[in-house]
Amino acid sequence: MTKSPSVPNPKTNDQPTGDRLQKILAQAGIASRRKAEEIILEGRVQVNGVVVNTLGTRHDALKDHIRVDGKLLHGPEQQRYYMLNKPRGYVTTLDDPEKRPTVMQLMAKQKSGPHGDNVRLYPVGRLDYLSEGLILMTNDGNLANALSKAAAGVEKTYLVKTSGTPPASGLDQIRRGIMIDRGRLDEVRSGRRDRIITSPAKVELVRGGDNPWYELTLIEGRNRQIRKMFEEIGHHVEKIRRIGYGALRLDVPPGEFRELTLGEVMALDRAAKGKKVVPKKKTPEFAQLKSPAKKKFSKPRRQPTGTKSASRPRRPN
Repeated sequence: MTKSPSVPNPKTNDQPTGDRLQKILAQAGIASRRKAEEIILEGRVQVNGVVVNTLGTRHDALKDHIRVDGKLLHGPEQQRYYMLNKPRGYVTTLDDPEKRPTVMQLMAKQKSGPHGDNVRLYPVGRLDYLSEGLILMTNDGNLANALSKAAAGVEKTYLVKTSGTPPASGLDQIRRGIMIDRGRLDEVRSGRRDRIITSPAKVELVRGGDNPWYELTLIEGRNRQIRKMFEEIGHHVEKIRRIGYGALRLDVPPGEFRELTLGEVMALDRAAKGKKVVPKKKTPEFAQLKSPAKKKFSKPRRQPTGTKSASRPRRPN
């Protein structure tokens, strides 16, 4: 029995092509993808002269005429990548309801680079209010999401100062993986704490003393993870500074930023794909622990030559 020739499925030619409309708006810098969905649902978007107010439609940003509030989109933004040195006292969010200063205010300074200045940047991951150091800022949502996935195992390196000296057994617990509370420090779910074990971490002593400093390398970034790990072994964390992200090492002063090179962006992409990356051998100044200030000892003053020293009172005879 001869088989009849297969007939191609006509539906395959009718499959929608291009990107989802909310993604196109986000890539053009109109708004975040979630906010772009709201803009579409409000009927503020036209594609080729027709209002589109449903989610999930696909379009070609290069061929279709897409307007938002009557303004024509001019294609996706140039992708930008920055390293920022976040000081203490700044929040890693776009906007803070408590009106605390945010990293976006630091990035509002004039940016150098070939792409202009009108791009919407977002932080990759977070550093809490009291922590400082390296934050990545970009408008490349795909890379940001890839770097943030725990499965990628991108190494993040910190300098950590503790109150008191943790025991060797406690540090070994952190190296192997330690049980901590998931979520916020004071969060209780179903009447009991939701606990989770951390991935193994690297811990090395950088400077000893009553309040020592450690270099700590993680491959995950849970909520207040470093503080929780040391609290579990009975020690409060006084300071945290992130000095490394993948192959990057912090090399700008506090409150300043710089644009990443093409090679650095490629290294981040490799790290996000789980490939091994190696930082430069020479550690930059701002990724190092500063030497402690030396105490100044004041010398006793000499009396000027020729002056009489105060005479002691004579004892009565």
